[in-house]
Amino acid sequence: MDIATLGGIVGTIGCIVFAIAIGGGALLFVNVPSIIIVFFGTAAVTLIKYPLAHSLGTMKIALKTFFHQAESQTELIQLGIELATIARRDGLLGLEGVDIKNEFLAKGIQLAVDGHDEEYVARILATEINQTIDRHERGQHLFKGMGESAPAMGMIGTLIGLVQMMSNMSDPASIGPAMAVALLTTLYGAVLANAVALPIADKLSHRSKEEKNNKMLILEAVSGVQKGMSPKVLEEMLLAYLPGSQRKEVDLTKKS
Repeated sequence: MDIATLGGIVGTIGCIVFAIAIGGGALLFVNVPSIIIVFFGTAAVTLIKYPLAHSLGTMKIALKTFFHQAESQTELIQLGIELATIARRDGLLGLEGVDIKNEFLAKGIQLAVDGHDEEYVARILATEINQTIDRHERGQHLFKGMGESAPAMGMIGTLIGLVQMMSNMSDPASIGPAMAVALLTTLYGAVLANAVALPIADKLSHRSKEEKNNKMLILEAVSGVQKGMSPKVLEEMLLAYLPGSQRKEVDLTKKS
């Protein structure tokens, strides 16, 4: 689980709740019409913007920000070097019995072992990378869309509250509830957008970049193994995916 995502959301909501609580009268910030306008309204607008299947998959997409853990590029590089060493010694068929946990890497190696040419294997893996990135971008766009819609629904609720308030100025008892709707819908929209939807969209973008980099590294590793590249040469090529400090960690790990 990604503690940063969970801690960030809990901390943000906690700060808001704490500020409300110490001000007294927390129930003043609970307004059913405002909740309906912002939360249900945002959900309805999302259904208009995006296909039903994408909208219904929102929760599954959101869970990736909490539970997805990118594999260590250092470990992937070391595994690639090990596979290259085996292939140089025993040929590609020597890789058939190797247990590879990474599904994408396992698929690439299996395609190579099955005798497909380098261009075909690279094209298959590149297509899968592109499709993965496309799915991730759909999730990002969905939450960005929610982040845009929530404040807009809040503004609509504010206008509704103001109209109700202005049309009943002769009835003092109706001014308070109408003003509550006007203000709380703006608050709810701002919180939903800036404390939940947009941060999740940004985290999904970060996850997408991580996975793309890892899969591009794997693509290079499979290509090198299939070409019979020297493990040392493959290592130098794959280390380009790491910052300088992490490259030293790979060297230290190999020596230990």
